[in-house]
Amino acid sequence: MEANNSNSQQSSTFSSSSEMICPPLIQAVKEGNFELVQQLLEKGADVNIKMEGGWTPMHNAVKEGDENIVKLLLEKGADPHIRKENGATPFIVAAIVGNVELLKLFLSKGANINEYDNHGFTAFMEAAYYGEERALEFLYEKGAAVNLGRQTTEEQKKLNKGRCTALMDAAKKGHFNVVKILLEKMGADVNARDNMGRNALIHTFLDPKNKKVKEIVCFLLKSGIDVNVKGEKGKTPLILAVEKEDIELVQMILEKSGTNINDMDSDENTALLIAVKNNQLDIVQLLCQKGAELDSGELIMTAQRNHNHKMVKFLREKGASENVCPPLKSYEPNSQRWRNSLMLLHRRNRPMIGKLKILVQEEHKIAETSEGGVYLGFYDGKEVAVKRFQEDSAQAQQELNCIKHCKNSNLVSFYGRESQNNCLYLCFALCERTLKEHLTDQREMDFQNTLKSLFKAVQELHRNNYAHQDLHPGNILIDYKGEVYLADFDKSEKLDEDQQKIKDDLKALGRLVLYMDHMGKKSFSEIQTQSDTEVIEACISEEIKDIVQNLLNPGEEFQNQLSEMLHHPFFWNSKIRYKFLQDVGNESDIKKRVKKSDLLMELNKTESYEDWREKIDEYVFHKMNEFYKKRNHKLCYDKSVGDLLKFIRNLGAHLGEKTNTDMKKKITEPSEYFKEKFPNLVIYVYKILRNMNHREHFPNADSF
Repeated sequence: MEANNSNSQQSSTFSSSSEMICPPLIQAVKEGNFELVQQLLEKGADVNIKMEGGWTPMHNAVKEGDENIVKLLLEKGADPHIRKENGATPFIVAAIVGNVELLKLFLSKGANINEYDNHGFTAFMEAAYYGEERALEFLYEKGAAVNLGRQTTEEQKKLNKGRCTALMDAAKKGHFNVVKILLEKMGADVNARDNMGRNALIHTFLDPKNKKVKEIVCFLLKSGIDVNVKGEKGKTPLILAVEKEDIELVQMILEKSGTNINDMDSDENTALLIAVKNNQLDIVQLLCQKGAELDSGELIMTAQRNHNHKMVKFLREKGASENVCPPLKSYEPNSQRWRNSLMLLHRRNRPMIGKLKILVQEEHKIAETSEGGVYLGFYDGKEVAVKRFQEDSAQAQQELNCIKHCKNSNLVSFYGRESQNNCLYLCFALCERTLKEHLTDQREMDFQNTLKSLFKAVQELHRNNYAHQDLHPGNILIDYKGEVYLADFDKSEKLDEDQQKIKDDLKALGRLVLYMDHMGKKSFSEIQTQSDTEVIEACISEEIKDIVQNLLNPGEEFQNQLSEMLHHPFFWNSKIRYKFLQDVGNESDIKKRVKKSDLLMELNKTESYEDWREKIDEYVFHKMNEFYKKRNHKLCYDKSVGDLLKFIRNLGAHLGEKTNTDMKKKITEPSEYFKEKFPNLVIYVYKILRNMNHREHFPNADSF
């Protein structure tokens, strides 16, 4: 449990024991009735009985500070180390109430000076949090770790919880004397940070009930604390001071050498912009006097919206620029689909939200979402699709975390964010339509380019330790140039240790490939209900079937599956296919028909190509065959795949000869000729070589 929940921890500690009917022993302990406690124990009452929350007679006796009953319970066999459900021991509870004698007693019974509950709180931290100075000093003398950070679970660490110190606890709760003692007498690290990167200065601002903020801030600043550290939403101590609307606090922080007056929070607000929004003219004047930049937001427009004429006048005198929209005549939308709506929005005189111009109305809505919809907008003059969330939205945070770490040309571009009135606006490059809309409108699709872009996008996510987890045709976007992008990362997740989420993405990709293979005529929702086997069997071509099969059943090297798929023959052009077949046909074992060759035996297993000689132009085959008959009749081509590959290789070698012009006229372009005659030969040979890990003839990525 974090420090900001410690009140609830003690509330649980001190209240839950009365939320149900108490066993007689615990009731007697709470009432401090020593004689009745003794009688009940002598009659066989369970000395370690637990109530809701794990409360025992011992915990209650410590909470009440009744040393006599505590000793009696210990004499009767009470466990001095027994824990409540939240992991608190009697020793830790003794620190909460500040009872030094009980702390001594439990140490004598073997308590660990640095033992902690399930939320990482030690007795020393609890004494600091509740301002129990005597208990704090006693624990320090007995060797308590002053700078120990709150220990927490792996799950909480992933949420950036934990590592708070006693100094942070004391600062947050306004215990000025404890802060002084920790820093002056106990060597507390003034610049220690928790797992969110916050130091004690940030913690001082967290509790609105803290009445000692000024004193503690002043002391921490004198003690050399880092003044440019950031807390939640990227807020610095200066921004927090401005938000408290306290000019003395602002003055203190500005006087600290090195304070970055123009730092922005995660919503791109500076201290000056926040002061303008809050109508704090005196703070605005102070910040400007100290050198705050006047181009850090729409200062004058914000002041005008607040009808603060004095603020507007002051800002103009200081040289703040007016915020104006670009002239209409200079604007012609890139988007054709959204052209009319964009022109309408551009003409409207709308107040800006930072760099964003938006009109949240139905005619400007692009798509529905589970939270706030997607709207047309302009961000810093660019056409954007704006995803609208509640400001504290977990999905928005997931999206931001993902796009922050995964920037790639195949992911839809993120331009920026703004917030206003508890709404968060995420601004992305505007696209024309989704893949689903594209195929529903029966538009032509460059299958290879679309699939390659999608594979590269998902591959980039995985390389950056993220999984998309929501791959479907509505999340694949096509812009006005026809470029394909992956979008919508609000369900994205960090990869787990076994990387199962990669497999989940690959399975979704496999179903998307089938959806595209059928040009959207088979609904994606239907495909999602099919088994892997049904999906594989529904593929139209052998190459697509191989891709889908490898995505649905990726094997042990699944982390590299997309890299292999991007080198798949599906993406090869005719000339690369032809060269691949020639190179394999040039293998020594194939040219010499080595009977024991593993490669040749694998290639010749199939009967699918036994009629290949009949499919070749009669004149061409006769001429090539006669060439070998003259040398050795045993060299005549047989019906095997090996000889077909040898024929392809030999034909390529002879086509350039002057005596073979007639043959060349029959073949014209050999790469197209063999692709038409034997459309599945490349994938057949490729799969055999891949399974044998015989990859030397595979083309490199730069060649296609």
